[in-house]
Amino acid sequence: MDFENIKLAITDQVATITLNVPERLNACSLAMADDIYTALDLLEDARAVVITGEGRAFCAGADLQSKNDSPVRGGEASYAALNQHYNPLMLKLARLDIPTITAVNGAAAGIGCSIALASDFAIAGKSAYFLQAFVNIGLVPDGGASWMLTRLVGKARATEMMMLGEKIPGEKAADWGLIFKCVEDDALMQEADALAKRLAAGPTVALGVMRQNLAKALESDYAAALFSEAEGQRIAGNSQDAREGALSFLQKRKAEFKGE
Repeated sequence: MDFENIKLAITDQVATITLNVPERLNACSLAMADDIYTALDLLEDARAVVITGEGRAFCAGADLQSKNDSPVRGGEASYAALNQHYNPLMLKLARLDIPTITAVNGAAAGIGCSIALASDFAIAGKSAYFLQAFVNIGLVPDGGASWMLTRLVGKARATEMMMLGEKIPGEKAADWGLIFKCVEDDALMQEADALAKRLAAGPTVALGVMRQNLAKALESDYAAALFSEAEGQRIAGNSQDAREGALSFLQKRKAEFKGE
């Protein structure tokens, strides 16, 4: 399927979604959000997904004046855009049953910052930065930022990002624990692809359960987390990959997981 605002490619069970409006720094219009949402239903046999941006930026934030959208102005219109387009996308990303990686090149601002940080592994190039720019235009963070940032870096640093609206460079983001790692710009896609292939070769059922349990653990108590782990272990333990893992251990060889 061809998209107007993104590209989707699947190779060796790794799906790559590229935000593809480089002349607007991949600003995320309502149409782009819908394209990404649709692409997530077309991953076929992919066992890992990489999201990145074409050109100089990952995503410069919401594009509320794209040629395909009426300008979104005022609180009611923003409320509708979030609930009908951006929030469904963020929830779909959270509920995927395969690992996600974001390869962040250049700016990741506004909703672009949220998309970048919604992955299991965010990798940034050294020229990348993360920006909660809302305060600079009299708005509040959205796209799940207030939920994610406090859990990733704590209240003090989340408050800094939201209320001061300053850029957090890739290296600082890695030092904070906001992202997985920061690498040289020219190594960004190589790092992301290598990690995606490693994850795609892993026990897909177990990895999917892990990412869901991690999300649940962020908002549940200890007893509930223990129960979720037990439920997850039942699902993973019944998979073909678990049988292969046990057999390979006994046979002292590398496991060959099939994602089943």
